Amino acid sequence: MQLLLRLAGAGLLFATAGLHLDLYLTGYRTIPTIGPLFLLQVIAGLGLGLLVLVTGNRLVALAGAGYAVATLGGYLLSVQFGLFGFREIRTTAGIVAAVIEVAAFIVLAVYATNDGLGWARLPSLTQQRAGAVTAGVAVLAFALLGGALAGAPGATAGGTTGHSVAGGELGTARIGGVTVLTNAAGRTLYWFAPDTSTKSACYGSCAAYWPPVAGPLRAGPGVTGALGTIHRTGGGTQETYDGHPLYTYIGDSGPGQAHGNNIDQSGGFWHEMVVTG
Repeated sequence: MQLLLRLAGAGLLFATAGLHLDLYLTGYRTIPTIGPLFLLQVIAGLGLGLLVLVTGNRLVALAGAGYAVATLGGYLLSVQFGLFGFREIRTTAGIVAAVIEVAAFIVLAVYATNDGLGWARLPSLTQQRAGAVTAGVAVLAFALLGGALAGAPGATAGGTTGHSVAGGELGTARIGGVTVLTNAAGRTLYWFAPDTSTKSACYGSCAAYWPPVAGPLRAGPGVTGALGTIHRTGGGTQETYDGHPLYTYIGDSGPGQAHGNNIDQSGGFWHEMVVTG
């Protein structure tokens, strides 16, 4: 049983590190502070998983359990309130990662406090208390996870989210030596390479990270391109500029940022909408 717990605990740490690595490589690396934290989580998860697998040390297992809880806590804070200017969106990948983190905590905590380790047997009363604490933390974690996800914005059938900014006057901003199109709040607008002039290819979790821009829009000073709309699958319209459906990016916490430029995510590249002429 101890060997199974040890293998399972290491595997769960590898799994959560792998999920964070995938998210880091497909967009999170561009988000200030959040990107480096994701990379740190990947390194810590892989390192602790290897140490648990190779050494079987109880203190290392406890550290792994603490890592799982800390990672889950960061996710819950980001979903519920935002973290370092970034608020997470409810997605399948995030939910799966959170469940894996709770499972990793349970498995590693049970492994670390079980009396079959062969070198530091714990009194039975201590084991019972440790088991009760483990169960209590797990129940609390699932409750907090459910509450946070219930109130978090996510993609709807029409592919829009609570992050979408509707209507207003389009403007421009100078970012990285080029003039880009911005919405009424001053946030950079993007276009998606797989889109066509009549159809968006961004739905579901894609639209959660790249909220489609709803209208109506009007051109402000310096905005000379043609404005239009497309109909989104499931209902609703999306604004276009020179034939490109428009989006914002949740990795931009405010005006003057273009962290989504040239990201390869959700099946294609994203580009800031450059204003010419």
